[in-house]
Amino acid sequence: MADNGNKRNIPIKLGDFSVIDTEFSSIRERFDTEMRKMEEEMAKFRSDLMNRESTFFETSTATSNATTSAKPHAQAQSASDISSPLIQDEGDNKVLKLRFDVSQYAPEEIVVKTVDNKLLVHAKHQEQSDTKSVYREYNREFLLPKGCNPELIKSSLSKDGVLTVDAPLPPQALTAGETMIPIAHN
Repeated sequence: MADNGNKRNIPIKLGDFSVIDTEFSSIRERFDTEMRKMEEEMAKFRSDLMNRESTFFETSTATSNATTSAKPHAQAQSASDISSPLIQDEGDNKVLKLRFDVSQYAPEEIVVKTVDNKLLVHAKHQEQSDTKSVYREYNREFLLPKGCNPELIKSSLSKDGVLTVDAPLPPQALTAGETMIPIAHN
């Protein structure tokens, strides 16, 4: 890693909370929502399959076959249906929320920092006695979205050893790289 980039250490706020306790209810709600969506999709799939099967085995005229084949079967997903579990709403803003299991490390052994547009999480544990030596190292690198301000990134460490890093996203980061292509109608 080159040392000539913009570096910033991010302080880790120690919390007397458990990520499991605070996040379980929202995880359950999101799971239930996703299960309902999946069940709706499966019901639609079964219905489409049954319709296609009955159409296939029908002994109807070519006219009715032409009519049924002209029906649109595919339905496009809107952009609002696409979501990432890493991006969460916090009021009017979107936040990139990353979690790291660093439960095998003491808080003073963990470093969170940014270098240019990368978030780096590093932890290192070393202990040595007459009979054994233990060495553990944890490294994670995450490329931050364009326009993400490193000065606004916060991190917290739960009592059960889950490091949470919150990076507020600028509105343009959510659509960066996305370009609408017009469709010419002839």
